[in-house]
Amino acid sequence: MISPQPRVYSVQCSEDYENYKRYPGCTPQKCGRAVTDGVVTSEEAQALRRLAERGLALAGSEGGASILDLHSGALSMGKQFVNIYRYFGEQITDVFTEEDFKLYRDVRGRIQAVIAETFGLDPTLMYLTKPTFFSRINSTTAKTQHDEYWHPHIDKETYGSFDYTSLLYLSDYGSDFTGGRFVFMDQNGNRTVEPRAGTRSAGFHLFIFD
Repeated sequence: MISPQPRVYSVQCSEDYENYKRYPGCTPQKCGRAVTDGVVTSEEAQALRRLAERGLALAGSEGGASILDLHSGALSMGKQFVNIYRYFGEQITDVFTEEDFKLYRDVRGRIQAVIAETFGLDPTLMYLTKPTFFSRINSTTAKTQHDEYWHPHIDKETYGSFDYTSLLYLSDYGSDFTGGRFVFMDQNGNRTVEPRAGTRSAGFHLFIFD
């Protein structure tokens, strides 16, 4: 599947960026953002959404955001996280199939390849590390800081090891939900992304996530 050409926006790197280590072929040499449509088909987006819904149905956060990380096994349960592979044991095979994991891995690799191509990187030197997770957000009052997804922030400042952050939508703004639009905040004005299933937004260093 060939995705449409990403819409890339360059931004000025912050002053503290020079303090971070850089690795040739992997670390970004410039700062910017990209928004791409069609990274996955509508059928794949629906399959991923059903996968996430089955996993999140096992538990869920008491606040407004629930997280399922198939990579590490982390699942929101009340005000804490449990490891689904330890907590549910062999029962987890009744929830997820081999096809589910294959699709999950394939889409992760596809996103990695798109990021590498978009920003001129060597895909063999890039690794999508945890957290790689599904997130479901509702209007329930936040109970912990993990539930608060609406505050402006920069992932590179929060997690120094993060050079890239990518977000893939599995639902559509205006039909599946209202609110929740994604905003890149700049001094000269904001850029707003209205979520559509299959749309991926990515950035590096100056990425405002959620």
